[in-house]
Amino acid sequence: MRVLLVGDIVGKPGRNAFTKVAAQMKSEGRVDFIIANGENAAAGRGPTPEMANALIGAGADVVTLGDHAWDAKEMVAGIDLEERIIRPANFPKGSPGKGFVRVDTPEGPLTVVQLVGRVFMQPSYDCPFQTVDRMLKGMLSSDKAIFVDFHGEASSERMAMGRFLDGRVSAVFGTHTHCQTSDETVFDNGTAYITDLGMTGPKDSVLGREVEPVLAKFLTGVPHKFEVAKGKPTLEGALVDVDMKTGKAEAIERIRIEV
Repeated sequence: MRVLLVGDIVGKPGRNAFTKVAAQMKSEGRVDFIIANGENAAAGRGPTPEMANALIGAGADVVTLGDHAWDAKEMVAGIDLEERIIRPANFPKGSPGKGFVRVDTPEGPLTVVQLVGRVFMQPSYDCPFQTVDRMLKGMLSSDKAIFVDFHGEASSERMAMGRFLDGRVSAVFGTHTHCQTSDETVFDNGTAYITDLGMTGPKDSVLGREVEPVLAKFLTGVPHKFEVAKGKPTLEGALVDVDMKTGKAEAIERIRIEV
């Protein structure tokens, strides 16, 4: 099975790029399953349930969120209405929604898990390593094809997670920093890995935002409003080929598509 992993979707340009590319790749049979990170889909902030559902309607089989999951107050209640919208599994106890989902496919079930890092992030998050370890030894012990979105700031933390889960899951892919890395690989024990998928959004920008206000903030220290940039968007991510019977990854390919 070929799985498309889509880096952080930013604002309307990112949503438009995803809609165009996802629909085309699915209709042409180039991908079988799509996992998209939608945590910046609403003008660079967390999406409403309607917006996340629109990404599913556009071709995403699972939409992952991240540290901006609750930016839209409607998502607090709305996340439970669609099981294919997930938030990090190591959010504090009592958080709405859930951190993983199993989706039936013609080749068997595919499980998507999301975690959030703690380095340079909120200290209230539970340990992502211990959280996923418990899941793999418990509720996911019989699952074969498992894809893990590790939403984190520090490259070292994401790399450590990839090594920690090598041979235990099909793929570990980083999101959050919006900068695509070139370290895609399949580890020795069969886990595909990339530190960051990149960003799906306006190419001429600073992490999806207009350049001038960001520069002004760095130069003067004075707060500025960071609007989502306009212009030509790019979809960044990766393609992973997985053996659904064994859960082992066979290949990973980094992609960048200008729309």
